[in-house]
Amino acid sequence: MKLADQQTTALERDGFLILPDLFGLNEVALLRSRLPALLAEDSPANIIEKASGEVRTAMGIHLRDEVFEKLARHPRLLEPARQIRPEPLYIQQVKVNVKAAFSGEVWQWHYDFATHHHEDGVPQPLALNLHVFLDDVNEFNGPLYFIPGSHKFGAHQALHDTATTSYPLWVVDRQVVREMIANAEAIDPQRGIVAATGKRGTGLIFFDTLVHGSPVNLSPWDRSIFSLILNPLSNASSRARRPDFKHHRDFTDVQAVADNCLLSAAELD
Repeated sequence: MKLADQQTTALERDGFLILPDLFGLNEVALLRSRLPALLAEDSPANIIEKASGEVRTAMGIHLRDEVFEKLARHPRLLEPARQIRPEPLYIQQVKVNVKAAFSGEVWQWHYDFATHHHEDGVPQPLALNLHVFLDDVNEFNGPLYFIPGSHKFGAHQALHDTATTSYPLWVVDRQVVREMIANAEAIDPQRGIVAATGKRGTGLIFFDTLVHGSPVNLSPWDRSIFSLILNPLSNASSRARRPDFKHHRDFTDVQAVADNCLLSAAELD
């Protein structure tokens, strides 16, 4: 799958790109069917919400499930990534971020490179985040919020928040967020903040310095999103401070599987 010129232009301008109908409903149904067992595992790779006890994020799932292993190597994710970063790439992180109905907690305003740099020693903000919506994502069930164009601010100061949630995060100061939103509104008054919504199967690509967050899920609908982070081998982690499931240290150039791999897996299941 190759991105069109207008898509790459939009990605460079906004820092993110939404891809409706990237995966079919039958493919997503197979992925969703694997989640209950993964979320039920007593594993340190399942990060639990601070208050509810629900899983917040299930990490390293491509090492725990063969279907998600295929998704992490799917050409509909790898081909756009190689188009954007035409060099060898390794799998830096694979997870499903979950916002359980009524109890999914906040993700503060942050940008991913701050964590990759401070915790893992990644030199430059070159990693790409590639998402697949496993549930319908609407304005009520905790969608990702993006500040369009905020990736152009680069690697600015971030603060290490270890108290707000169960997942320590390098977050962006509120005044910086205000300035970024004002900058986005100066370009388009209707797009100071954009909620990334769409049907299950929607794809999403965004850059490592794009400032984003997500609100609590007060709705009766679950919201789960698959996340694959690919990073150039030339930009690999230089520090092993965190466990492998938070930043993988298999620095092998990732290879794509067949486009119909999920349907083939469903037939064999």
